[in-house]
Amino acid sequence: MKAVFINIPGLSDYERVWSLQKKLHKMKVDGAIDNVLILTEHEHVYTIGKAGDEKDLRVSEFFLKNLGAKVFKIDRGGKITYHGPGQVVGYPIFNLNEFGSDVHTYLRNVEQVIIMTLSDFGIKAGRKNGFTGVWVEREKIASIGVKVSHWVTMHGFALNVNTDLRFFDFIFPCGLKDVTMTSMKKILGFEVDIAEVKERLREKFEIVFDLEFVRYFEGVGERV
Repeated sequence: MKAVFINIPGLSDYERVWSLQKKLHKMKVDGAIDNVLILTEHEHVYTIGKAGDEKDLRVSEFFLKNLGAKVFKIDRGGKITYHGPGQVVGYPIFNLNEFGSDVHTYLRNVEQVIIMTLSDFGIKAGRKNGFTGVWVEREKIASIGVKVSHWVTMHGFALNVNTDLRFFDFIFPCGLKDVTMTSMKKILGFEVDIAEVKERLREKFEIVFDLEFVRYFEGVGERV
């Protein structure tokens, strides 16, 4: 199945990429484009899903803004999470009618992509019963939060690569009060090449979702 890969290098503005997602989602609903995968790193931002609220913040929004972090209430499922430098964020714009029309299967497949990617770096990761996301032993390394409208997905996953984990201290990640976040850097003891992680994620999406990325774009402003 043909698909489009968009890589946004460097740090991207969350709101600008969210706008791009909405544009591509409408195009996919209309049947105007192939499935799309966006990979990026964001500037510091906290996003609150439909199931979350300010109670999931451990500090004030004013405090976070003084740290240079924006806060957005968005239309995905789930509660609060953090995005920032050193974290690879992925946004699949997929029509689930082409992948079995099952949201739970889709979530498990995204988890599998991340698990396989981490395995390439010597990290044994897995699932935690009753929770969405990817875990290394008792610590969470990747979060997933999606929206599905007209069977087309948007929003997606965040994989902690070289993430400054202190930014998670200001929230209850995904609304969980006893979760400890981890990163590839913390586990391996050294900085990991973000470009290499993106490439491995792209490869695993092709394998797990039976895709072939035939068109590539760099940046936010490209036409698909």
